[in-house]
Amino acid sequence: MVMWVFGYGSLIWKAGFQYDECLVGFIKDYRRVFYQGSTDHRGTPEHPGRTVTLEPAQGEVCWGVAYKVSRKEDQEVALTYLEVREKQYDQKAYVDFFTNETDSSPAVSGVMVYIASPEKVNRNYLGPATVEEIAKQIVNAEGPSGPNRDYLFNLEKTLLQMGCKDEHVMKIADEARRLIRGSEE
Repeated sequence: MVMWVFGYGSLIWKAGFQYDECLVGFIKDYRRVFYQGSTDHRGTPEHPGRTVTLEPAQGEVCWGVAYKVSRKEDQEVALTYLEVREKQYDQKAYVDFFTNETDSSPAVSGVMVYIASPEKVNRNYLGPATVEEIAKQIVNAEGPSGPNRDYLFNLEKTLLQMGCKDEHVMKIADEARRLIRGSEE
């Protein structure tokens, strides 16, 4: 049995596990949002960073990558790694993954994705805020994996290289750059 994993945040540029194939594409009826707090990678409990999660959004698509992991040993290692890395994401979903916008049938079905929900069990969910508030929090946060702004700018760059202009990400990145320039003056 083959395992597929969908990455829509840092998994896009840093899988961290062995895989056989990587496809660029999208999932339907979700959108990427900077609503998840990060107290273990891009922030601290005192100053949480923000990372992306998915929220249901009828008619929208979220671009990312799907990793194919074939060997049973590689699947076990990948799952163990992902359960630690994505531990602040409290839900797993299995979704259809598309590689072409005109296709009505998915390229792959049953692709696993980690989602940070707004449920009470997810104590790191921060939820919606203004672009300015999100950007300010990102610019000021840093954790064991580095500055939160690196995550934001890597995500923006990688999405643009894939041909994806994610408006939410781009607005926050533009505001973060404005804040950084303002602090340097």
